[in-house]
Amino acid sequence: MLLIAQFLFLLLMLYIGSRKGGVGLGVISGIGLLIEVFIFRMTPTSPPVTVMLIILAVVTCASILEAAGGLKFMLQIAERVLRRNPKHITLLGPLVTYAMTFMLGTGHSVYSVMPIIGDIALKNKIRPERPMAAASVASQLAITASPLSAAVVYYLTQLGGIDSSITLASILGVSIPATLLGTIILSLYSMRRGVELEDDPEFQRRMADPITRKQIEETTATSLDEILPASARHSVYLFMAAIATIVLVAMMPELRTIAGKAIKMDAIIQMMMLAFGGLMLLLTNTPVKKVPEGVVFKSGLVAAIAIFGIAWMSDTYFQHAMPVFQSSIKDMVNQHPWTIAFAMFTVSVVINSQAATARMMLPVALGLGLSPQLLIAIMPSVYGYFFIPNYPSDIATCNFDSTGTTKIGKYYFNHSFMMPGLIGVISACCIGYVLASIII
Repeated sequence: MLLIAQFLFLLLMLYIGSRKGGVGLGVISGIGLLIEVFIFRMTPTSPPVTVMLIILAVVTCASILEAAGGLKFMLQIAERVLRRNPKHITLLGPLVTYAMTFMLGTGHSVYSVMPIIGDIALKNKIRPERPMAAASVASQLAITASPLSAAVVYYLTQLGGIDSSITLASILGVSIPATLLGTIILSLYSMRRGVELEDDPEFQRRMADPITRKQIEETTATSLDEILPASARHSVYLFMAAIATIVLVAMMPELRTIAGKAIKMDAIIQMMMLAFGGLMLLLTNTPVKKVPEGVVFKSGLVAAIAIFGIAWMSDTYFQHAMPVFQSSIKDMVNQHPWTIAFAMFTVSVVINSQAATARMMLPVALGLGLSPQLLIAIMPSVYGYFFIPNYPSDIATCNFDSTGTTKIGKYYFNHSFMMPGLIGVISACCIGYVLASIII
C-alpha cells in the first residue's frame, strides 16, 4: 500500500512538472527526489550522467551546425522538394520532418519547416491539418530511429551489455524500417481525414473576417529567399560525415577496440560529436558566440535538465520498488510480455521524453526478465506524449496553422495529433515485432 502511495506521489510530481514544462519538469522532479530520499527513506540511485552527456554532445554539434547555417541549408533542400510536389504534401511533409529528426537526433527542427508545410497546403487548398499534424508526430516518431538520439544510445548501452550480439546496426535495422513504415501509414491515413478545407467551419469563419482573410491570403512562408554562404553547405557535409562515422564504428567493433577492450558506443558518440563540432567550427569559421543563441542549443539544454531530474527521481523509486514489482506483475508479463509497451507508453504520456522514458522503464523491463528482442521491437512505445497535447512542437504546429484546422479540440483529447500518433506508434511496434523476430 505504501508503494502505491509513493508511486502516486511520483506521478503527482511528474504531473506538476509537466504543467510547468521544460526546466520546470527537471527541477520539480528534484523536489520529488528529495522527498523520496529524506521522507520516504529511499536509497538514491546514480544520476543519469551518460544520457545527459550524450544529449549535450549531440546538441553542441547540432548547435554549431545551426550557427554555421547548416540547418537553413537543409531547410531549403526540404522546401524545394516539398514545393516541387505540392499535391503530395501530406505524404512528403511527414517524411521530411522524419528525415530531419533522424539526422539531428531531435524533433525540434520541426519549428522551421512546419510553416512551410502549412503554406504549401493552404496554397493548394489542402486541409493543413492533414500534413501538419502528421509531420509533427513523424518528427517525434523518428527519435527512436536516430543513431544520435539519447533514447537509442541508452537502449544500446543497456541491451548491448546483456547480449553482445546486439549492436547499433541491429537496433536501427528494426527501428528505422518500423518507424519509417509507421510514418507512411499515418500519412496515408491523414490524406483523407477531416472535411475539405473550403468546407471547414472554422476556416469559413476566419475567411468571413476581412482582416483575417487578408492575413491568411497574403502570408507566405519560405526559406528560399536567403542566400547562404558556402560554409552552410560544408557544415552539413561534416555533420553527415559524423553520423556516417558513428555508424561505421558501431558496425565494426575492431575500430573501437584498444588493448583488447572495446570502447562503449555512448563514449564514441560523445567523442565524435565533440570532434566534428570542433572541425565544423574551425573549417566554417563560425563565430562561437552564435552557437548558444540558436533554438537547438536552448531546447537541448532544457531537455538535459528535464531528464536529469525525471530519470533520477524515477529510477530511485523503481529501484526501491523493484522486488515488489517483480513478484506482483511477473506472471502477467511472462504470459503477455508485450503488455510492457502499455507501461512505457503511459509513462511517456506523463513525462514528455523518450530518453527519460527509456531511462526509467528499461531497467524495470529487464528486471522482469523480458528479452532484449522484445524491448527493441516495442521501442516506438516510448513515444506517447502526443496523447496529451501539451508538447511544444504540437502546440507550435497549432499556432502555425492560420486556417485553424490543426487544433486541440473542444474535449481536449479529440485533438489533431491523437489518431496519427496512435496509428504511427501501434503500427511501428507491430512492424518492429515482426522485424525483431527476423533480424535479432
